[in-house]
Amino acid sequence: MEQQYIGVDLHKAFFQACALRASGERAWERRFVRSEEGLAMFREQCSAATHVAVEATGPTWSFVDAIRPTGAAICVVDPRKTRLKAGFAAKTDRLDARRLADALRRESVVSVYVPPPAIRELREVCRGRYQLVRLRTRLTQMIRALLLRAGVEDAPVAQLYGTRGAAWLAQVQLPIEAERTLRRLERLLHVVHAEVVEAQAVVVTHAAADPIARALDTMVGIGPVRALTIRAEVGDIARFRRGGRELASYAGLVTRVDRSAGHCHYGRITREGSPWLRYVLVEAAVNAIKRPDGIGEWARRLARRKGPLIARVALARVLCRDIVRTWPRSA
Repeated sequence: MEQQYIGVDLHKAFFQACALRASGERAWERRFVRSEEGLAMFREQCSAATHVAVEATGPTWSFVDAIRPTGAAICVVDPRKTRLKAGFAAKTDRLDARRLADALRRESVVSVYVPPPAIRELREVCRGRYQLVRLRTRLTQMIRALLLRAGVEDAPVAQLYGTRGAAWLAQVQLPIEAERTLRRLERLLHVVHAEVVEAQAVVVTHAAADPIARALDTMVGIGPVRALTIRAEVGDIARFRRGGRELASYAGLVTRVDRSAGHCHYGRITREGSPWLRYVLVEAAVNAIKRPDGIGEWARRLARRKGPLIARVALARVLCRDIVRTWPRSA
C-alpha cells in the first residue's frame, strides 16, 4: 500500500482534502460533503498506510470517529501552535488542506490530545451542568437589573431561585410591562434551576462511580463536581510527564515569559489550554485558601500582599501539583 498524507480542512457542511505522496507529489484533492455519503467516499481513500491531519474545530471528534475504522493514523492539529499561513498571502480551503498535508508529511504539526468517547461523555456531563449554572446566574442578574430600574430595593436573599427568594419575588409589584417581564424571567429561572438540580445529581452519581474522581474528592476545596470535571478535562494524567507544571500550563495558569539578552519579564497568565479546567481550578482555590497547612498560610499571606485574585491563581497552580500526586496511578 502506498503511503500518503492527507490534509483535511473541516467545515460545518463540507471538508476539503488534499493527499500527498511520501515524495511530496500531490496524489489527489477533492471536496466532500460532510454527510454519511461524503464520509464513506473519503474512507475509501484511506488505509492503514494513510496519515490524516485535521485541525481541532467543532465537528472534529465526530470526523475522527468516522475515519478511525479505516486504520489510518489520525493527527488532530493544534491550530494555535501549528503555523500554516506564515509567509503566504492567500488563504483558501484548498490551500489550507495542501498546507496541512505538507506539514504532516514533514512532521511539523503540533497535535492535541484526542479524548476517548468515555472521556468525551464525562466532559459533556460536567460542561452541560456548568452551562446551566451560568444561565441561571445570568437570569438572576437580569431580574436584579430589572428590579433596580424599577426602584425596588435589592432582594433580602442571595438566591432568587430558592424557596425564600421565590416567595419574595411573588410579592413584588411593578408597573404593567415591567411586571410582565419579571414574571417571564421568574418562570425561566425556576425551569433552569430545576434543570441545574437534575444535572447536579447526574454529576454526583458519575463522580461516585469513578475511582479517580473519588480520589480527587479527598482534596481540600474540590468536592464531587469539581473532582469529576478535573477528571474529565485531564483525561489521561500520564500525558503530563513533567507533573504539576505541565498540567498548569495545559490549564493556562502559567505566566508568560519574555526572556532575552539577560532580561526576563513575567506577564499575565497565558489563558491557553482548557478554559473549563482553568475555571474549576481557580474556583477550587477559593475554598482551598482556607487550608490549615503551610500552603494555606502561604496563600493567605500572598492574598494580603498581592490581593485575592493573584493568590487564587497561584494556589490553583499548586493544586495542579497536588492533583498529579493524588491521581491514582493504577487507574
